Amino acid sequence: MKIVVTGASGFVGRNLLPYLIRPGVELLLVGRHPEQLSERFPEHHTCGYADLSTRASGWDQLVHLAVVNTNSQAGADEFAGVNVDLLMNVAETARQIGIKRFVNISSIHALDEDNQSLYAVTKRQAARRLAGMADIEIVTVYLPLVHGEGWAGRLDWLNRVPKAFARPLFGLAAAMAPTVDVRRLAELLLSDTFPRPFPPDEVDDSVLSEQVLSDGQNGNPWYGAIKRAADVAVALGIVLLFWWVLLLIWATIRLSSPGPGLFAQTRIGKDGREFTSYKFRTMKTGTPQAGTHEVSASAVTPVGKFLRRTKLDELPQIWNILRNEMSLIGPRPCLPVQTELIEARRKLGVLDVKPGISGLAQINGIDMSTPWRLASWDARYICLRSLPFDARIALSTVMGKGQGDRVTK
Repeated sequence: MKIVVTGASGFVGRNLLPYLIRPGVELLLVGRHPEQLSERFPEHHTCGYADLSTRASGWDQLVHLAVVNTNSQAGADEFAGVNVDLLMNVAETARQIGIKRFVNISSIHALDEDNQSLYAVTKRQAARRLAGMADIEIVTVYLPLVHGEGWAGRLDWLNRVPKAFARPLFGLAAAMAPTVDVRRLAELLLSDTFPRPFPPDEVDDSVLSEQVLSDGQNGNPWYGAIKRAADVAVALGIVLLFWWVLLLIWATIRLSSPGPGLFAQTRIGKDGREFTSYKFRTMKTGTPQAGTHEVSASAVTPVGKFLRRTKLDELPQIWNILRNEMSLIGPRPCLPVQTELIEARRKLGVLDVKPGISGLAQINGIDMSTPWRLASWDARYICLRSLPFDARIALSTVMGKGQGDRVTK
């Protein structure tokens, strides 16, 4: 495999290169100052951008790391010049000389449309322009805080902490912001083909051409313990302080339409195990067991419309939280009959985590009517998980963002 790397002198590049050195792998480092690259990396081939077309014709992959980063004091013109114009020039050169794959390395900051920093705005512009290129495989890889043998950026202080304490403290820091080991990026770049789990006719092309890479939180005891404590605290708080609201809602449902106040339904939870989920009943008794998007709007009771709009119908699931079957935030649990969604989630590792009352997909208006698209957003949530991120989703839910699963007209 022949790999071109731009921006190799930065933190990510310096930590990445040692893991790309494998038998059969040839590297070419490209930069504005090739002589400095040659002095720093004498074991690798180097050249300037002007020589890229003659030095890398027909190579397998170009990894674009060159960037004006978020902590730079540069102006708007410099951000646009490097993060958009230079990137597009390099990508066009790669396409013209027959490089098979162009990998644009970006940050998860660019995924947040509310982030209007010059870095995030220019990286989003570049990703959108890249998505329109033909005759070359384009992939944008979004990274959180990167760590290798050491730490950089907001985690730089860990380099000055004794190693015996640095790792536990890193776990706590990682619970507050997602991270990724640079070795994960190396393994992805060295793979023959990037994962493409989605049928092209079911998701946007942009989903097919992007990857979010992170360590995840499954092995982080800090994240697991704090999140579980928060789940239990909120659930108990609702029971102790708002039991009368729960009782009032239950009584209103019973009086307004025939049938029980609570609705119990089998759902798919962590590791694909079935569990019984509890909600306030919002539909007429006898409504078929199916995904909400497959149920007619006429099946929803007048009280149910209000409960669904305000999401108060979800409150009985605090019992599932106390039973450790669900969390406040996570992928929404589906029905056993939704086999396509279950398979998509299994393929993307979504079933490795507990489902939640609300999640990233829900506040972005993505429901179970598009199984593969929903699974891709669930997988994105797992990559982006952190305690502050979960809190943001919870706050967005309370503020009414997203409509959840919509019934048919």
